[in-house]
This record gives sequence, C-alpha cells and structure tokens, in this order.
Amino acid sequence: MPLTEQIKQKALDLGFDLAGVTDAEPLRPDDINRFLRWLDAGYAGQMTWMHNNIDKRVNPSNLLPGAKSVIVVGLNYKPRTEDRGRKTEDGKQIMGRIAAFARYDDYHPFIKKQLRKLVDFLIDLAGSGLKFKICVDSTPLLERALAAKAGLGFIGKNHALVNPRLGPQIFLGELITNLTLESDKPIQESCPNCDKCVSACPTGALRKDGSLDAAKCISYLTIESKADIPCDLAPRIGNHLFGCAECLLACPYQQKAPSCANREFIFHADRTRIDLNELLNLTEDRFQTRFADSPIQRPGLARLKYIAAICLKNLCSSA
Repeated sequence: MPLTEQIKQKALDLGFDLAGVTDAEPLRPDDINRFLRWLDAGYAGQMTWMHNNIDKRVNPSNLLPGAKSVIVVGLNYKPRTEDRGRKTEDGKQIMGRIAAFARYDDYHPFIKKQLRKLVDFLIDLAGSGLKFKICVDSTPLLERALAAKAGLGFIGKNHALVNPRLGPQIFLGELITNLTLESDKPIQESCPNCDKCVSACPTGALRKDGSLDAAKCISYLTIESKADIPCDLAPRIGNHLFGCAECLLACPYQQKAPSCANREFIFHADRTRIDLNELLNLTEDRFQTRFADSPIQRPGLARLKYIAAICLKNLCSSA
C-alpha cells in the first residue's frame, strides 16, 4: 500500500472518520481573499486575534519550516443520544440548551492525543528525520479551507465544512509534516440551491449575501464575547445557553448523517440541557468540578450566569 494510503488508513484506525492530504503551499486565492474581506467587514467582532498571524493562517509552511504536506482529519460529533431535559409542571422547559459539540469532553486534547499516535506511526515509517506540527483549532490556521483543499468536504452556506456523508458536525485536526505525500483532490459539490441554514439562523448572522457576521452569531455571543449582548439580539437567543448550531441542524446533509461512532470520545447526555435556576445558584468550586474537561468552562461561570438570566427571561416572556 502506498505511504499516503497507509497514513490515511492509520488515521481511520485511530478513530477518525475522515482523513485527507494536501500540500503545505498557501491556500487557494479565493479562500484567502474571502477571509480578508471578512476581516475588513468587521465580522470578527471582538475576536481580535483573528487579525494576527495572517501569514500563518493562510500558509501551513509558515507554521513548520520545511513543511511539504498536511494530513487533515475529521471526527464526526453528531450526538448518539438526546436528552430533552426536565420540565416544569405545566410542561414548560426551564433548561438552557447546550450545543452538540460541548456535550462531549473537550475535543482539543482528544484529537491531539490521537494525532500524536499518528505521529508515532509516521516515525516508524519515516524515521527520526520526521518534522511535524499538530494543530487543533487554536493554532492560527484556516482549517476549514485547508480541509476542503484536502478533499474532506466543501464550505457550505453555514460557513462550516460539510461532508456529503457525515454532514457539518465535524471536528478537524491537522498534522503538518515534512513528508512529501500525494495530495487528495477537492470534492466537486456545493449547496447552491439550498438556503435552509440561512433561514434557520435566529439572529441573521448568516447574511443573504452569503457572508457571516460573527458578532451576531449566538455561538459568538454566548462563548467568545465578553460584552453585554445587544438588546435587539438578546430575545433571539431563546434558551441557547452555550452555542447554537441551528444552521448545522437545518442542513439536509445533517439529517441523513450517521451518529458519532467513536466510543472513546466521551459523550455526556446530562449536558444536553442544563437547569438554568440550578446554574444561577452554582458555586465556582462546583462549576469547576461538574464541567471539568468540558468546553462549557470556557466563558467562565459569571458569563454563563449572565447568559442564563437572559435565557430565563426569554422563556418567561414566551410562556
């Protein structure tokens, strides 16, 4: 079996659902220009770090001198189970909704651990001269564009990577290496005749012109932003306590996608919805214990309580 195919098969054996390879050259001009226009439009909101290290974001070889190839992996995280949560006596939910990705353990260390195993496999094949860099989300890299270049899917109108078989709920990881590997071809598929994700966006963050105003996105407002949520957007959050993903759930590819098959990637059914009143009375120590190794820790307890109060107000006003 050719080296490239051995590597991709090993990635699948390690529990990834997708594996592709592309070169370490700069991304396609269209992808770079689209990103720069997005920044210039101010759609990054308070995510000022997105303006940094642009040379690295668009060119993997700037992250690893001598890089020749990038191995891109994908992990399907469509939940295996659903928990509708507790309700009040009149049937009204008092729960805050948690986006699917945060119902699992933090994916960053999980994917890094599996990629490290892939590195060990590469060292056995290529020897000690192997150079590599493991990247998972926090590294300055336009990973969705890179994944599309490696043939893992296409960028949908929801601005997520969409795989025709697995849908848009996919975690990505990259392994930049000095190995010269055979590149995969981008897939020739898109969603030009579908606007379901745009229509499903509660706040209009997905604009009709195809752009994404992240400053209006519920995931941004509940996870990334530190500022007060604008009065015109707060009611549209509904009971989304942490993240949103309505645009992913509306995707036709999502409807037919299989559930996450990797049993080593721990899923917490009790994090599907969280009691808002309980959260408002949670102590810091209890918060750290309950959500250890969870992305839910990211905004901090004070911010979550702020969002919880908005969710409660929205639920009460809609009763």
